[in-house]
Amino acid sequence: MISTLIIPVESQVRELDAKLLLACIAAEQGFPVIIGSRAFTHFEIASIPRGVYLAKSMRGISSSMFTILRQLGHEIVAWEEEALVHPPADTYFSLRLSPKTVRQVSHIFSWGEENADLMRQYPALPDNLPIHITGNPRGDMLRPEIRPYFAAEVERLRDRFGDFVLVNTNFSDVNPYIPSIGLLIPRSRSRPARMGQAGLGMSREFAEGLYEHKQAILADFRQLIPALARAFPERKIIVRPHPSENQQIYHAIAAEYPQIIVSNEGNVIPWLLATKVMVHNGCTTGLEAYVLGVPAISYLATLNEYYDYDFQGLPTRLSHQCFNFQELADTLSQILSGALGAAESEERQTLIDYYLTARDGPLACERITSILKENGYGKRQPPARPLGTYLQGWLLAELKATLTQLYMRRPGPNRLAYHDHRFPPISVADIECRVERFGGLLNRFRSIKVAPYAKHVFRITA
Repeated sequence: MISTLIIPVESQVRELDAKLLLACIAAEQGFPVIIGSRAFTHFEIASIPRGVYLAKSMRGISSSMFTILRQLGHEIVAWEEEALVHPPADTYFSLRLSPKTVRQVSHIFSWGEENADLMRQYPALPDNLPIHITGNPRGDMLRPEIRPYFAAEVERLRDRFGDFVLVNTNFSDVNPYIPSIGLLIPRSRSRPARMGQAGLGMSREFAEGLYEHKQAILADFRQLIPALARAFPERKIIVRPHPSENQQIYHAIAAEYPQIIVSNEGNVIPWLLATKVMVHNGCTTGLEAYVLGVPAISYLATLNEYYDYDFQGLPTRLSHQCFNFQELADTLSQILSGALGAAESEERQTLIDYYLTARDGPLACERITSILKENGYGKRQPPARPLGTYLQGWLLAELKATLTQLYMRRPGPNRLAYHDHRFPPISVADIECRVERFGGLLNRFRSIKVAPYAKHVFRITA
């Protein structure tokens, strides 16, 4: 039997379209695909036929799940979702990689040469672990032949908001949807401040410094957003928070200014294609804007060269850089009048070529699928594990699912609300509609079928 390709999705607006394109291409090549909410895929993992699990990271917090996957007989391939914007190597290795998890991975797919070069420096990288420079499905969504996938949405946004200014925020480290996922969990009467999920693996010194810096930038943006509304009263100011952020502070600002709108609706790409200009600070959308040819401004009113250039330097370097509001307002005016475009240069082009592969030629999705087939997954399942090992994995999977579901439903701001915020309900018909849009663009996928597998999880076959 052919291997099932298991594609978990954590953030629907950011990941689903790209991973669905990969699912369609893989299904077209004969792979049965299970795709859906990462949490709910994990709840069903013991019932999914042996196959290949596509992980989006190799952090230490995934160690127990990786162990369960291997005990059940699945193999694990991975890419590093956050590799485009990363801290210096030592911090990156302790934050995003774990010797135990990396050892359980069979193949790594990198965004580009830079990502592969970084991974090869990891001291605990197994000697025989292949790193394939394929690009990433999210990069495919930026390519000219795929952009029309969003055409109807782009037109709708322009009709609705006119020539708007897009402000993308990236402050989940200090303004998290629930406290436990932030960089630091604030101190309480009973215990001191401690590391949150985003800080696990960082040194205390790095985490505290980054926390203070991000707090200062958040304060800058809380002043910036209303200042933009006052300086450009004829423009809509669309604030798009990071999917893991608490949006309340932005809604409080918007309540005082009719032209400020807070929205986390849909994929960011149609918003970028519809806007005249995007304002950010060290956000991956700065890179996406550059590839799309959309002018972007990195607002650096609070500047720390270590965090702003060594950590979040790529999207900043690909953008116009403004260090105070007047400078930003002047640059914004030039862009809105058509006198200034995207921050293009030969140096920036060299930079993006180093970081992002598969900007032409075969899609990253096709390259990844080809590698899976070349390594035999298109002809066979991974070998079955010994019965005792399998039963242990099955029991651990069921126990983990039960405990996670109980934890998700704890009173107060809980993981279930956070899950539903990042992965709201989506129907088979909606998935089919997205497949049809891809098929119309690429003249393929006519045989693709979509069926429900479990709650928030779907089966894609050809």
